[in-house]
Amino acid sequence: MIVQRHAVTTVLAATALLLTAGCSSDDDGGGEATPSRSSGNASPGGSPSASAPAQTTDTPPPAKGTVNVVRTVTEGLDSPWGLAPLPDGSLLVSSRDEATITRVDTKTGKKTEVGEVPGVSPAGEGGLMGLALSPDYASDHMVYAYFTSEGDNRIVRMLYDTDRPAGDQLGAPDTIFRGIPKGFIHNGGRIAFGPDKMLYAGTGESGDTGLSQDRDSLGGKILRMTPEGEPAPGNPFPDSAVYSYGHRNVQGLAWDTRQRLFASEFGQDTWDELNAIKPGDNYGWPEAEGESDDSQFHNPVTEWTTDEASPSGIAFAEGSIWMAGLGGERLWRVPLDGTEASAHPQAFLEGDYGRLRTVVSAGGNKLWLVTSETDGRGSPGDEDDRILELEVS
Repeated sequence: MIVQRHAVTTVLAATALLLTAGCSSDDDGGGEATPSRSSGNASPGGSPSASAPAQTTDTPPPAKGTVNVVRTVTEGLDSPWGLAPLPDGSLLVSSRDEATITRVDTKTGKKTEVGEVPGVSPAGEGGLMGLALSPDYASDHMVYAYFTSEGDNRIVRMLYDTDRPAGDQLGAPDTIFRGIPKGFIHNGGRIAFGPDKMLYAGTGESGDTGLSQDRDSLGGKILRMTPEGEPAPGNPFPDSAVYSYGHRNVQGLAWDTRQRLFASEFGQDTWDELNAIKPGDNYGWPEAEGESDDSQFHNPVTEWTTDEASPSGIAFAEGSIWMAGLGGERLWRVPLDGTEASAHPQAFLEGDYGRLRTVVSAGGNKLWLVTSETDGRGSPGDEDDRILELEVS
């Protein structure tokens, strides 16, 4: 059952924009989404609070959309996780279990190993995960990566030198942020630079549920930092990289055209979530999973029962959030009206390509979609894993 919620209000969205400018493992969750009550703080009974009008000037997309698989870009990838489009149109893709980064020529499908990232300690859901290009990549050629080490999850940056031989094109990792809790499960791992050129990271609570509500812990959070790894100016808590809290295991980060941040995360036994992120807000875990009548918690935009989503990466295109599903083995479309779901979520590619890990905008109405059959929980075929090019509406 799909639950679609009234999202964050215009007032809250404006506040978020102002600030940004200044036991389910990763395949147990999922679900048929249902219309939800309120993505903002709700009063008991679920009606939006008086200070949170749900009006917006956004023009929503059509209630129903389409997905066309244009082609298979490449195949034969091992445990792909993060994806970073390069300025020349090619792609960098990380291997979670092999701790390598590979460059994919999107015209020919040719794969070239860029290099292995030292210090990665793959186990369970941990390993080499999210990738992001520096906002100044054209001049500094820095690639950022989130990975699991022997003692923690951390974020590093590396010089990518295409003049060096294949397999040896990565400079030594410069650790900019460390101390994110690690575990066999719930390591988070998604990173992305926002419209404000700050680095955002989604973390998990590593199986220790108490960390999510502890604002002094980095587990179960969305973090916001400078490219050097310092707490970003304008963060809601003094001298802290914590941007929002009360998360279980954040897996996807994306912004709409109005610079509003959305995030996907795994639930436990009941609800997986798509959230509209407001700086400083508490998203409820472990006290709340999915919708809550407690006004201190920020309710999801949409939630899914835990057999049809297992949400992973998300992207924004054509007025909708597109969300990859692992256990659900489908791509979800969530049309938006501001930070509300304007219609019921719609599922595509159900079971056609197996587990889906990462989805990234390819510009306009196109998306890159990465499968995840070789992560130890799928049933890989000879072609897995793959990157697909999609046209969507």
